[in-house]
Amino acid sequence: MPNRLLDINSGHNFRDLGGYQTADGRTIKWRQLLRTGSLATLSNDDLTTLAQIPVTQDIDLRGQAEVRQMPDRVPQTAAYYHLPVFDEDETDASHSNEEIAKWMQEEGNGYRRMLRVYSRMATIPSAKRAFRQLFDRLLANQNGATLFHCTAGKDRTGMAAFLILSALGVPRETIIDDYLLTNQVTEDFREGWLAQMRKELPATPATEILINNRRDLASVHAAYLQKAIGVIEDRYGDVQHYLTNYLELSDDQLHQLRDRYLE
Repeated sequence: MPNRLLDINSGHNFRDLGGYQTADGRTIKWRQLLRTGSLATLSNDDLTTLAQIPVTQDIDLRGQAEVRQMPDRVPQTAAYYHLPVFDEDETDASHSNEEIAKWMQEEGNGYRRMLRVYSRMATIPSAKRAFRQLFDRLLANQNGATLFHCTAGKDRTGMAAFLILSALGVPRETIIDDYLLTNQVTEDFREGWLAQMRKELPATPATEILINNRRDLASVHAAYLQKAIGVIEDRYGDVQHYLTNYLELSDDQLHQLRDRYLE
């Protein structure tokens, strides 16, 4: 069985959605659907790894400023598509410590901010457009893997993975487990980064509040995704109606998607 975590040395949170089982007993094909963090810092060896899969579509869910500041290094086998979920990064994955320090003076602000982000991802026009176009690209790609990513590979990417896995018929429990896997595979990087931040800042209660808020911004909580799911269910009844009525995917397109990515 292939490894779920891809062999990428100069990037974070590069994972395969292959191997997950659907409610009807089918399985997602390996090396066809890849959820990742930023491609901006990839080494040439990393690009070779992705090209050998081969990755044939690179779907960038980041905002305009993020793309300008840190453009993707695109595998030579892949076409690049920019599908911004937000006009600007609302997840804080690309903001500086100084910027976030101004916003994060109260305990719990990081957690509350992420709940708002997930609520907006379920409702705003730019997210609707990006996720619908993502499905169009998945339907159009008949050969090779589609890679989709944001900056940290956890929020916009996590929401996209939730919608894709739901469309393929993967049970909710499995989807939540995949979503939370981010915390495990990025733990060393995240905690090392927070430890360095604590070392560089004065030892005050305000610093600890900032660190805790940054941890909530840099992690995922089941409650974040559940917030988006709650908004979806309140407005559309369930995720399947969200896919068909809000994102306007036809039953035929959902069947095509499952035929393409399941075995």
